[in-house]
Amino acid sequence: MSGRIVLLVLSFFAFTLPLSAQQPTRIIVPYAAGGPIDLTVRALAERAREGLGPIIIENRPGAGGNLGVSMVAKAAPDGRTLGIAATATHAINPWLFDKMPFDASKDFAPITQMVRVPNVVVMNTEVADRLGIKSIGDFIRYAKANPGKLNYGSGGNGSAGHLAGEMLKQSAGIFAVHIPYNGGAPAQLGLLSGQVDFNIDNLATAAGNIKSGRLRALAVTSAQRSPVLPDVPPMAETLPGFAIDTWWGIIAPAGTPADTVNRLNQIFTSALNSPELRQRFASLLAEPTPTSAETFGRFMAQERQRYEPVVKASGARVD
Repeated sequence: MSGRIVLLVLSFFAFTLPLSAQQPTRIIVPYAAGGPIDLTVRALAERAREGLGPIIIENRPGAGGNLGVSMVAKAAPDGRTLGIAATATHAINPWLFDKMPFDASKDFAPITQMVRVPNVVVMNTEVADRLGIKSIGDFIRYAKANPGKLNYGSGGNGSAGHLAGEMLKQSAGIFAVHIPYNGGAPAQLGLLSGQVDFNIDNLATAAGNIKSGRLRALAVTSAQRSPVLPDVPPMAETLPGFAIDTWWGIIAPAGTPADTVNRLNQIFTSALNSPELRQRFASLLAEPTPTSAETFGRFMAQERQRYEPVVKASGARVD
């Protein structure tokens, strides 16, 4: 009888322990599948499975990223539900939306910054040739001599492309008309068809049309040149101090224990530092940016401060 009881106990533990060990980690991506954020998260998940076990990616787009991020804020702080914080959700939306479903400064535990993607000022090549614009210096001179004649597209009022355009206008002392589209893809089509004169887009989205010659890259908005476009100068060479990138990173719900945050940080930063993932991200024109949890938290706070006056000056609001 005692041997049978021991066998039953061992069978019980053999059944229950693997279930606990294999409990999947869920990463909520607050944007649609197939975009740069989604692709990089899936690549990271492949590497992080060695430390985390099974990982499920859930795409929950909506409300400028707020829908998916609010699900992270409401999840149990047990390290099993993670999410993606991005420029829009944690730096722009707090000033753009009248009502936010979460507090970007209080409702999350930062894990690590993940990726930085330079933005690039691009013009329709035919339009640039017609206007005699070959560089960002030409662009600024033309805009100053012809106020209001240039227009630019973006994925919508308050989008990263819109606000980058507002920052360019403020820094260069120029005026251009903003044309909002319903998303980044329609905005790029508007530029390619000549409906608008220029866009400020992320490099991952614009690179193909730059390389094909349909778009002319005038400047990257990162502080340094991009290895993807080494011949394109950074904006800071013409407008000192100008630097704006698109970024995203891993977050957990507030209240996640410190030891869990540290463990997750170690797993994800190790994956981000791997040569294989760096090569994979390079093919997506994204630069891995692993950080400590504390550094990522400070960075997001600084980004919120930086975007507050830009959003308010743009006049963009979402009810």
